[in-house]
Amino acid sequence: MGKLFTRDTQAIFWNNNKTAIQRMLDYDYTIKRETPSVAAIVAPTSGNKFEKFFWGGDEIMIPLYKSTAEAKAAQPQADVLLNFASFRTAYDVTMEALNIGGFKTIMITAEGIPERLARGMNAYARELGVVVIGPATVGAIAPGAFKIANIGGTIENIINSKLHRAGSCGLVTRSGGLFNELSNIIAINADGIAEGVAIGGDRFVGSVFIDNLLRMQENPDVKYMILLGEVGGTEEYKVIEAVKSGKITKPIIAWCIGTIAKYYDSGVQFGHAGASANAERETAEAKNKAMAEAGIHVPATFNDLPAKIKEVYEGLKAEGVISEIEEPEINIVPKVRRPKQFICTISDDRGEEATYAGFPISSVATPDTGKGIGDVISLLWFKKQYPKWATDFIETVIKTVADHGPAVSGAHNAKVTARAGKSVVESLVTGLLTIGPRFGGAIDGAAKYFKYADDNNLSPKEFLSYMKKEGVPIPGIGHRIKSLKNPDLRVTGLMNYAAEHFPSTPLLDYARTVEALTTSKKENLILNVDGTIGILMVDMWRALGYSEEDINEFIESGTLNAFFIVGRSIGFIGHVLDEKRLAMPMYRHPMDDILYDVKKAEKID
Repeated sequence: MGKLFTRDTQAIFWNNNKTAIQRMLDYDYTIKRETPSVAAIVAPTSGNKFEKFFWGGDEIMIPLYKSTAEAKAAQPQADVLLNFASFRTAYDVTMEALNIGGFKTIMITAEGIPERLARGMNAYARELGVVVIGPATVGAIAPGAFKIANIGGTIENIINSKLHRAGSCGLVTRSGGLFNELSNIIAINADGIAEGVAIGGDRFVGSVFIDNLLRMQENPDVKYMILLGEVGGTEEYKVIEAVKSGKITKPIIAWCIGTIAKYYDSGVQFGHAGASANAERETAEAKNKAMAEAGIHVPATFNDLPAKIKEVYEGLKAEGVISEIEEPEINIVPKVRRPKQFICTISDDRGEEATYAGFPISSVATPDTGKGIGDVISLLWFKKQYPKWATDFIETVIKTVADHGPAVSGAHNAKVTARAGKSVVESLVTGLLTIGPRFGGAIDGAAKYFKYADDNNLSPKEFLSYMKKEGVPIPGIGHRIKSLKNPDLRVTGLMNYAAEHFPSTPLLDYARTVEALTTSKKENLILNVDGTIGILMVDMWRALGYSEEDINEFIESGTLNAFFIVGRSIGFIGHVLDEKRLAMPMYRHPMDDILYDVKKAEKID
């Protein structure tokens, strides 16, 4: 229906301009928007994943992305791009967004984009049906719905100018500063604006006066329009023709600034790139006269503009075209706000019942819920509801790695600490501290290196050569006792489960081809339990729809190792409790099991 923005409109903000973004969010909070108007920020040089901003007195996180394409893919509902790139980059950013698609509106704040590039960019956007606001603009606003960046100024000024809710006027200007001034004048002499656009000061802008006025003609919230033109160019004549032809029927109040130019002997530049008359027809005086002759409401001087606005407004009100506007309730942005020191996105204990990723604990904890520990892990570790085949696999992994006897280093340390009289917690920690590259870490390593080989299409022979060059034994390959003739039943069980329940196992299939090569050299160079777990975890995440980048991040962050930590904690605690139950004495390692090679210390003079 001709509306540029709604209360559901969301934008991708190119360049992390924190002040401008915060102003948008303060406006959202003030007008009680349900969702923030900024869905994502493109910050190519930032290493962060999100930026914190205030939402009233609280805080919210807005995700950061390296590119427009990445942000758009993650936030497909965001159909506005706010291009705050410099004039050197703004053209490229806009063209990339146009080629990506999915944007209805693109605002460009930079001024000084080369005219040849600007004309081509604007023509391409028009061809695609994309509204370009700018270059050299402060943007646009749909009061009570959505505002771009700094337009309207501070929240105090926005309220005073009635920009917090829709009025009846459609406002189009070139100047951002005069846009704010006119918004205030309209608020004083009428009921405010329904939609406003500052099209930008550069000579060649994307959407011109006529584009915006024709849209406002179709917007039922707009009852009349105000056009603030300026000396230079001929865009106002397109509006005159639209009025004469009947394309625009709503009343228009208009004025072109720059009438003082006639008192100068030579051409005068009035700030904007386009604000310079190159012919008599482009003078402000000529355009004001032509608009008045077409039936547009043109005041005698700019100083008479407020009275003209009041006259037209009161006339429409008397005709019943404009009704009284009920003032909505608004939120008050706190004057003092304190940022939070910690962030939690997995659980919430502020209500009557604590939640796991939005689910009350009672809805997943008891047997009658049908949920297991795998479901809890999927919620708290990944903030997702995994299907049963995946949660059952997670539980299978935990049960598989729970213990491997008292002789492994972790269990040994836990037992020794328990026999020293330490608590369960202290004893458990000493066992957990041994988990790493040589104990348990093969799960992470197997996932990392086998995935790398598969991603890069390395043959098994090429993979072995690569690992040899890296100087790293292949993680997940080899067992001290088990071999092809004496298989590890834990590995067999995991593979059988995957074959029956996984949608596919491409990485495991690849790993089996590697195993065929390694066992041809030595029978015990089999795919062991750590390797099988790591590889099948990658296959699980792929089947669940995670991107390769997501999976790489899981591996690098130690997520796979975490499964081993949780599972082995069960066994470590078992060994600690066993020592306590047996009341075992302090452990001292037998001297005959130690090779003593102690020579007399050399004296240093």
